[in-house]
Amino acid sequence: MEFVTQHAVLVVSLVKIVILLFLTLTTLAYLTWFERKVVAHIQSRWGPYYVGVHGLLQPLADGVKFLFKEDLTPPGADKFLYILAPFLALSLALTTIALIPFGPPNITILGQPAQLIVANVNIGLMFVFAITSIGVYGVALAGWSSNSKYPLLGGLRSSAQMISYEVALTLSVVGVVLLAGTLNFNEMVGDQSGYYRYLPFIPRWHVFPQCIGFLCYFTSAIAETNRVPFDLPEAETELVAGFHTEYSSFKFAMFFMAEYANMLTVSFLATILFLGGWLSPFPESWTILQYLPAITLLGLGIYLGYDAAVVARGIARIQLIVITLGVLVLGALCLLPAVVPVIQGPFWFLLKVGCLIFFYVWTRGTLPRFRYDQLMSFGWKLLLPVSLANLVGTALWIIFPLLVKHG
Repeated sequence: MEFVTQHAVLVVSLVKIVILLFLTLTTLAYLTWFERKVVAHIQSRWGPYYVGVHGLLQPLADGVKFLFKEDLTPPGADKFLYILAPFLALSLALTTIALIPFGPPNITILGQPAQLIVANVNIGLMFVFAITSIGVYGVALAGWSSNSKYPLLGGLRSSAQMISYEVALTLSVVGVVLLAGTLNFNEMVGDQSGYYRYLPFIPRWHVFPQCIGFLCYFTSAIAETNRVPFDLPEAETELVAGFHTEYSSFKFAMFFMAEYANMLTVSFLATILFLGGWLSPFPESWTILQYLPAITLLGLGIYLGYDAAVVARGIARIQLIVITLGVLVLGALCLLPAVVPVIQGPFWFLLKVGCLIFFYVWTRGTLPRFRYDQLMSFGWKLLLPVSLANLVGTALWIIFPLLVKHG
């Protein structure tokens, strides 16, 4: 206890890291289930269904499969870099999430002030871009260390794609930085509070004055994370799968875990920079909306209960009953007066992130893949000039009133 008292900040940070890692890795596993189910419904299929009720245990089955599959290393490969590449890709993707605030900085938990963030850095945005820019090394090293021509060419192609779209992605958010006047995520969200004077029903989110920047950012983010229609590294219509062709077992899975972690990161950033972060789009006077998280969970519990009673059979019914009880307990907890103010920020933040992730999956089930020349031309000839024009226009919008004022 004396150690805990003397190093309270360190202990709290370690607890936050453990909780965040557990929740993030669980989310990464179930994003695979979510994507397969959504795409299946888009294409009139069932998707995962038999392993657990509604296929909810499919991520566990996939993890066990990857863990116990034979791990092959190509002859002649640089073993150190071959093993380092997937670890580098996944660790860098997970590191950035420690800088994301999931709620306001002034909440109180069990009577003590707390922050829903691991590391509150004043230059958080610059720090995130610095970490994500190193992620290209994981792709490049994976292609080179395999000692095979196809992964090498795939690694070069993927590296060029990631570097090209990172330029447009970075420029697209500079307009938000100019409007907010800070690189701190909490201050950026605080700058978006309230409503416009002459449009009192529209929140002061940056997405409205920066709609062009948001479109450039999210398009670049899709390409940066190698997703459809920019998923050239995956390229399942070709004979090989790019930089990870020679990988198997759990190292192969780590690249896809890194991809989903990067999807979360860019969705977190889009929510913070453009969509008001954890701020509600509705006025604070609408106090009934404070119970929206509880109503959502209780409604989901009632639906699952109906599914368990009427639709499910056998072991699936028992699984659904357990899940239903868990959801109903969480919904009841969200009705407690001490929990209601704490849950508001994370609820709205994660709801916005969930909508962006759904759009990611929707595009995968809808759009065809670009050719590589189309992909590079789109990035350099369209997104980059538009991002630069948006930056210049935002700067002029900010400077012009000052020039007029000082004559």
